[in-house]
Amino acid sequence: MPADGLATEPASGIFDPVVARAEHLVPPEERPFSKKEEWLREKTLRPDFRISENELERAANPSRREKAARAKQLAAEVKKGGPEPFVRPGERIEPVTTLFNIWTHEALPILPGQSERLQSRFHVFLRDHFTNQATHMDTRLIGVLTRVAGKFQARRIDVVSGYRSPKYNLMLRKKGHQVARDSQHTHGNAVDFRIRGVGTSQVLHYVRSLRIGGVGFYPHSQFVHSATGRVRYWTGS
Repeated sequence: MPADGLATEPASGIFDPVVARAEHLVPPEERPFSKKEEWLREKTLRPDFRISENELERAANPSRREKAARAKQLAAEVKKGGPEPFVRPGERIEPVTTLFNIWTHEALPILPGQSERLQSRFHVFLRDHFTNQATHMDTRLIGVLTRVAGKFQARRIDVVSGYRSPKYNLMLRKKGHQVARDSQHTHGNAVDFRIRGVGTSQVLHYVRSLRIGGVGFYPHSQFVHSATGRVRYWTGS
């Protein structure tokens, strides 16, 4: 008993507000997401490039009101300290071309002077449509698509395939599709595309002349495969 005759609780039972507050502030452990929850979270965070055929046509032929609104937006961005536009207010920024993903129905315009912004969106735009996974694509493919668009004055390029996850690639092989076991698509180094109104063989010969990497010709599927890396040519179905 203490000198004053009062009993005391053991030291371990004394309430410590500092310790209690620290325990309260400790964040709880995150529970693992289910596959559906993970997909919904990625969908929410993913930029939206989705567009319809009518919207693509409207973007290619804007009205006077849309031109004026775009000029006003550019002027406001410059006033806030943004980069100086390549055209004066009232003029239209003409895209080099517009990439259109035939699987996701998303569009990605290639605009002059916006290479950094384009590269950041390019990786997500060419994601695997089956697993919804994205990877770091070889941005030299942007140069290939840009030069092809300039050569054929293509206002639109249809992208058939970009990144292909190993899981999806294996599934295609098991179903008998003509895909390589170690496809460059699984490394983010290849893109398959076509141009409406331009013969596949014409696009093929031009891409080969660039000598940037592997070029595959698929006459039945009507697309050209362009990959970075070793220069080589082949014909598939």
